[in-house]
Amino acid sequence: MPKTSTKSAKRVAKVARTSAKKTTRLPRVLAKKAAKALRQSTMSRVSARSGKKSDKIIQTVSPPTQPMASAQPIMVRSHKYQIGEIVYYTSPSFGRAAATGSYTVIKLLPSEGDDYQYRIKNTQEAFERVAKESQLERA
Repeated sequence: MPKTSTKSAKRVAKVARTSAKKTTRLPRVLAKKAAKALRQSTMSRVSARSGKKSDKIIQTVSPPTQPMASAQPIMVRSHKYQIGEIVYYTSPSFGRAAATGSYTVIKLLPSEGDDYQYRIKNTQEAFERVAKESQLERA
């Protein structure tokens, strides 16, 4: 076999391999070009709206926030009576009738609704009671 035919056969094979590579690469290249064209058209629309040519995408805060109302001071209420203070307890008219009279504040308890609560004790009783602030008066 002459050398020229071997060379031409190699060339044909090389061209065939190259064209095969190009055909498999073609869809990816086309997709990239299409994506680039889409980005450019979007950017041109954005810059056409603003009247400026810009390659930057403007990012905004989402969702939009409303301006805050002026902060009003929160009134913090504290217990009216202190530990060790002598108070006059008036029992509620419904339910179990308790002994009304003078009591000593033993412990400050958290509020229940609008009323703070206290643990109170009478010197003549062996147990403590829980009373709301509305049931107590200064002695």
